[in-house]
Amino acid sequence: MGELEEPFPGSWAVAAGVVTRWELRHDFVRVFPDVYVRRGVVLDAGGVARAAAHWAKGTGVLVGRSAAALHGTRWLDPGLPAELARRGHSRPPCGIRMVKSEIDRSECCEVDGFRVTTPARTAFDIGRRLPRDEALPILDALCAATGIQARDIAEVAQHHPRARGARQLAALVPLVDGGAESPPESLTRLLLVDGGLPAPTTQLVVRDRYGVFVARLDMGWEHWRVGVEYDGAQHWTDPTQRTRDIDRLAALESLGWRIVRVDATLLYRRPHTVLDRVHAALHSQGVLMDR
Repeated sequence: MGELEEPFPGSWAVAAGVVTRWELRHDFVRVFPDVYVRRGVVLDAGGVARAAAHWAKGTGVLVGRSAAALHGTRWLDPGLPAELARRGHSRPPCGIRMVKSEIDRSECCEVDGFRVTTPARTAFDIGRRLPRDEALPILDALCAATGIQARDIAEVAQHHPRARGARQLAALVPLVDGGAESPPESLTRLLLVDGGLPAPTTQLVVRDRYGVFVARLDMGWEHWRVGVEYDGAQHWTDPTQRTRDIDRLAALESLGWRIVRVDATLLYRRPHTVLDRVHAALHSQGVLMDR
């Protein structure tokens, strides 16, 4: 446990002489019953998952977002409950969501000594249980962290054809793409597909006619030379980044590319504007599509 910066069972630490009861009360805070962390340590989603596993004392399997966190998935909300699967009924403490389920051993593995569902089984559960706009960014990030692909998720689904949410999962799996580098990129791609456009290629590399690297686009259609970029706040507030973006856009336009830029306001409040601009860019490149 090193410096006890991660969650640990308090009773074990006291029995092992790692801390005294006085130290446990004054220098650490309780996360779950008999699970503590050093005072001042802020747990990420992985830390919350580990704390829940310590509370279960080896009797449960981390599933869903908690399993995804231990597999290295980024951008997970640590404020959401940890997720554990157990056989039979159980009354978990506040902050832990219990799933009544027995996970097949072939769909479990260990990460840092904790029992979790495999990446593919984790994706299967997330894709069928969460709303699609919540599930897709997590699935994209899980695929990026573990290297699994859509076909791996589909293979697990084949073994559970009657599982609740199977229909939603079947429609979502073809949209999964580990190339997305942030949740907004995933949601931008989902907006485009829901708007009737072909799925764009993610992390699209653009080179000039000599093969020299020019840019890497968040997503786009190389054949039509139309790209879509999601710009976070730093693209507008950092003067150096802003200058780079201007130069980059000029280089792309000189090669015949049309770039549609998206920010949080456009994505979440004016999605129709994004679709209008993408269609206009495609039209300017000679692409005609029904809307």
